[in-house]
Amino acid sequence: MANLITLSRFLLLFVLVALAVQAPPAWQLVDAPLLVLIIALDGIDGYVARRRGEASAFGSIFDIVVDRVVENVLWIVLAYLSLVPLWVAIVFITRAVVVDSIRFRAVSQGETAFGMMRTRWGRFLVAGRFMRGFYGAVKLVTFGWLFLIQPWPALYPEFWSSYATVAMAAADILIFAAVVLCLVRGVPVVVEYLTAEGILAKPKPMREAR
Repeated sequence: MANLITLSRFLLLFVLVALAVQAPPAWQLVDAPLLVLIIALDGIDGYVARRRGEASAFGSIFDIVVDRVVENVLWIVLAYLSLVPLWVAIVFITRAVVVDSIRFRAVSQGETAFGMMRTRWGRFLVAGRFMRGFYGAVKLVTFGWLFLIQPWPALYPEFWSSYATVAMAAADILIFAAVVLCLVRGVPVVVEYLTAEGILAKPKPMREAR
């Protein structure tokens, strides 16, 4: 059941993409509510998996994969629609590939994506419930705001001409916050992995020759 919910998020994503890219402006008013549904299902599938005892390595990986597909596709679509700069999409995709490659390795060794964090600051930034929720909320508000304002120029031209500067300033602030949190939460994963592999380990001092 939980995996079916995850699959439904995956399918609804492409409904959202089709509406954002090809639908008339009036239909695009559905985009923001549909986005909220997709994000809400992300929490529901985890709850159902725990409630029904369906948690598994496959389910964990499938959920991470769909999470990343949803996020990366949304950034690409927003860049295509010129609602975010292209470099923003590149930053998120690059971070996702690097971090998730490390996490998949941890999962293959019997660890969880968040349980692999060892340091206190790593657990707080990456695995902590507060930071995970805060980061998710910032991305949700950012995506929601951008998809919400997308049809406004066509549907409400007079309103847009008066408030476009304010609307885009709010968008820029949200995008900047999302990028900063993306990088701040990605760095600990990379640093702890390199440390565990001995790449960042301090070299042992050489003994003086007698």
